[in-house]
Amino acid sequence: MSKGISVLDLFKKLFHNFNARQMKDATIAFKKHLDLGGKMLLAMAGAMSSAQLGVTLAPMIRQKKIHIISTTGANLEESIFRLVAHESYKDYPDYRYFTKEDDQKILERGERRVTDTSIPEEEAFRVVEPIILKRWKEAEKSGKRFFPHEYFYQILNSGEFKDKYEGDPEHCWLLEAAKQNLPMVVPGWEDSTLGNIFAGYVKAGEVSANVMKTGVEYMVYLYEQYQELAKAGPGLGFFQIGGGIAGDFPICVVPSIKYDLKKPVRPWGYFCQISDSTTSYGSYSGATPNEKITWDKLTKDTPMFVIESDATIVAPLIFEAILDRYNIVEK
Repeated sequence: MSKGISVLDLFKKLFHNFNARQMKDATIAFKKHLDLGGKMLLAMAGAMSSAQLGVTLAPMIRQKKIHIISTTGANLEESIFRLVAHESYKDYPDYRYFTKEDDQKILERGERRVTDTSIPEEEAFRVVEPIILKRWKEAEKSGKRFFPHEYFYQILNSGEFKDKYEGDPEHCWLLEAAKQNLPMVVPGWEDSTLGNIFAGYVKAGEVSANVMKTGVEYMVYLYEQYQELAKAGPGLGFFQIGGGIAGDFPICVVPSIKYDLKKPVRPWGYFCQISDSTTSYGSYSGATPNEKITWDKLTKDTPMFVIESDATIVAPLIFEAILDRYNIVEK
């Protein structure tokens, strides 16, 4: 007779050593953290939206397994680009064998390649640009200011370009976050495509820079969000994909509250990073969790894990294990 096991049970059966063991242990600790009433922050770098992480991230948000997100501006906008231009994306599985001339042709076709997939400029950037520009100008006219992610929430929740959807809305993590008004920080948003476009409009005098709340204001906002989310169970956990500013910005909130605001603060209740960065050599992305203890970002008692692997493989597996949506039949 055949019997079924969950994805997490499969982890326990198959993954015993090295990075596989880290993935299994990190997933079990992630689940325990949530089961005890803790909350979870997702720090997301890399081109995860272009890699369609939303297929598993959107249901994680929907089922309230993720409670706050720190993301790069690229991941923010690329989630909506996938939603409006999915059919126009092109895959290039043989990208490793491309010449400079091959990539020049991709440029001339109006595509922007991210490893093995390309974002179509006209169908993605230029579809979203006039819609969000309208929001920026309306904010200026009314004397209001918003964070970058709040403008995205406004256009998604309004449904004003629902007829432009090509991707599956169930797979758009940003759409799900907008529905829930999920707390979010987008440090360094200015280096994204729409951040560049915004800067261009500011330079041209077509919109005021004042309509956009700043990174400093994001940190002030994060002080409040952290203190609230850290109240429950074992506190707020930290699940990090990649490195850089998406991770460094939010993890600093704990020592900043402690030393800069001089207020009591609970430490992070869990830490896991998925990274393929080389360890050490001064790289924040490659810094081990132990180093963060010296900065008072983590403690010696924080459950901590580093999975040195490809996040496009590992993150969906962990999310599916947490979601527990599948029953795998053993014979």
